[in-house]
Amino acid sequence: MLSQFMVLFGFFALVLVSIFWINKAVRMFDRLIADGQPAWVFLEFTALTLPGVIGVVLPIAAFAAAVYVVNRMSTESELTVMQATGYSPLRLLRPAILFGLIITLMMSLLSHFLIPTSLTQLRMRQHEVSRNISAKLLTEGEFLHPAPGVTLYIRDITPEGELQNVFLSDRRRPENPVTYTSTKAYLVQEDGGVQLVMVDGLAQSLRQPGSRLFTTHYDDFTYDISALMGSGALNLNRVSYITTPTLLMTPKDVAERTNTSYGIVMSELHGRFTRALLSLIAAMMGFSALLVGGFSRFGVWRQILLAFALLVMVKVVEGMVVGPVLANGALWPILYLPTLLGALISLALVFIASRPGFFRRMFSRRPRAEVAA
Repeated sequence: MLSQFMVLFGFFALVLVSIFWINKAVRMFDRLIADGQPAWVFLEFTALTLPGVIGVVLPIAAFAAAVYVVNRMSTESELTVMQATGYSPLRLLRPAILFGLIITLMMSLLSHFLIPTSLTQLRMRQHEVSRNISAKLLTEGEFLHPAPGVTLYIRDITPEGELQNVFLSDRRRPENPVTYTSTKAYLVQEDGGVQLVMVDGLAQSLRQPGSRLFTTHYDDFTYDISALMGSGALNLNRVSYITTPTLLMTPKDVAERTNTSYGIVMSELHGRFTRALLSLIAAMMGFSALLVGGFSRFGVWRQILLAFALLVMVKVVEGMVVGPVLANGALWPILYLPTLLGALISLALVFIASRPGFFRRMFSRRPRAEVAA
C-alpha cells in the first residue's frame, strides 16, 4: 500500500507542480524578457521559485494520493478483503501515517532550508539584475521606460559601445519636462554611479506658465542615470529569508533587525513546522474518511466529499489562529491547534469505521427497494 501511495503521490505532485510553476513562469517571462534579460536569467529565476511552489503542492498531492488509493482499493474490493482477513481500520491507517511522515520530512527540508535559501538567492539575483545597465538600457530600436516618467530610445549600438541617435525624455517634473537628443552617447562609470554622456545634441525644455519652449544646443552633456538603475542597498532583512535555527535562538533580535513584530517572527517560525505537519494530517484525513462506510458498488463519493470538507475546515481553523499570534507572539502554541484537530478527526473516523453501526443510516448503500423488501 505504501508503494501505491508514493507512486500516486509522485504523479499528482508532478502534475500540480507543473501547473503552478508554469503559471508563475509565464508572468515572470513577460517581465524579464520585457526588461531585456536573456533566457538563462529567466531559467535561473524560475528554478529559484521552484522550492516555494513545491512547498505549496506537496500537502495537496499527499491528500489526493491517499484519497485515490483508498478509492481504488474500495472499488476493486481489496479494502473489503483486507478487513475480512482481520485488518482493523487502525492497522490499515499505519501505511497512511508512514506515508504522511515521509512527506512531512520532505516538507520540513523545504520549509526550514530550501525555501529560505532560494528566497535569499532570488532576492540577491533580482538586485543584481536591477543594476545590470546593459539589460536595462542597452537595447536598440525600442522605447524603454527605466523609471516612471522617463523614456529612452537608442537607434543603434556599435560594437565599440557607442550609442547612436539617442532620445531621452524626462517628465518626472510635469511643470518642466525636458527632452534630450544627441547623435551619439556613451555610458561612463564614475564615482560608483553611471553617467550618460551625450555628444552633439539638443535639449528642449517646456516651462510653465505660458508653455514656453527653450532649446539649448550642446557639444557634450552628462546625465546621471544612477537613480534609474535601482541601485539601492540590498535588503535581506526579512523574516522569510532567515533560517529556522536563527529564528529559534534569537526571535526577538530577528524582530528588531527586520523591523517587524515578535508575533510575525513566531508566526513564520512555527508556521514552517505546521506546514510540514499538514502533509501528515492531509494523508491521514484523506485515508480515514474513506474507510467510513465500507464497500459499495455506488462508490465512495460521499466519503470523498467528507474528506475534502474536513480538510477545508482544518485550513479555516488554521487561518483563524494566525491573527491572534500576529497580535501576541506568546500565543504561538495555538498555531498547532489545526494539526491537533486534524489528528483527532482522523482517529475519530477510524473509530467510526471500526464500528459501522454508528452512522449506518448516513452511509448505507442499500437501495430503497431492497430495504422495502
